[in-house]
Amino acid sequence: MTILKNSIFISVFALLLSSCSNSTSLKRDPDVEIVKGCPDAEIEWVDMLMIDDIKYEHHFPEPVAEIFPITIDKGRELGKVTYEMANNACSNHKMQNGDAAQLKVGTIIYEIKGYPTSLILAANDDVYVADTNKQAKTAGELYPMDKLVKNIYIESTEDGKRMHTFPQSSKEKFLAAFYELKLEDVQSLIDGDKLEGTRVFLEIELNNGASFRQLYWADSNTFHKGAIGNDEIKEIIHYEVLKSNGEL
Repeated sequence: MTILKNSIFISVFALLLSSCSNSTSLKRDPDVEIVKGCPDAEIEWVDMLMIDDIKYEHHFPEPVAEIFPITIDKGRELGKVTYEMANNACSNHKMQNGDAAQLKVGTIIYEIKGYPTSLILAANDDVYVADTNKQAKTAGELYPMDKLVKNIYIESTEDGKRMHTFPQSSKEKFLAAFYELKLEDVQSLIDGDKLEGTRVFLEIELNNGASFRQLYWADSNTFHKGAIGNDEIKEIIHYEVLKSNGEL
């Protein structure tokens, strides 16, 4: 699973970059000079875009998505891609509103009906999930998905396939606790070796079939987007991991 491993690595360790431009126009900052000599390396960009000061990522679906298709009910137009990073941007590129890694200039970005635009968006018939939002102080603010989660799965760390489904009671307890978790600076967690050790892949599936992965480090009770778990989170995940391994 080269794509899976590369996506995880880049998502966790890439610089979390944003700007203060306004997404209603999606115009690039005229004070930012286009750097000559870019790209400066062969860069495998994660499929991401930025709008309204929030960075979103498209999570590549596993084969199971072919059985359970994603429903995208497009709403209003939010803007258009104004800059394609692939084959244009240098490795130290600072994203601005309107930037996209792999989408062509002019690609329309839509809201998805029934979901907050700060959670998911649609572009090119794909779903993009919020990845970085500097205004979010808690996991619930980064992922405003109350009553929008269908299932939570434990995935294989080898190939990303679903191994176990949280029962309804565990799902509800997990989400209630998860929403309240405070977000810490990811780079400080990396520097403090918090994102090392035993990993658990959690897949969160929304009601429309779209899903995204949360990496959880059991040793430090930490999620890769900076959320620090509490005792309840640790107990729930530990219990469900034991069940997925057939130890209960």
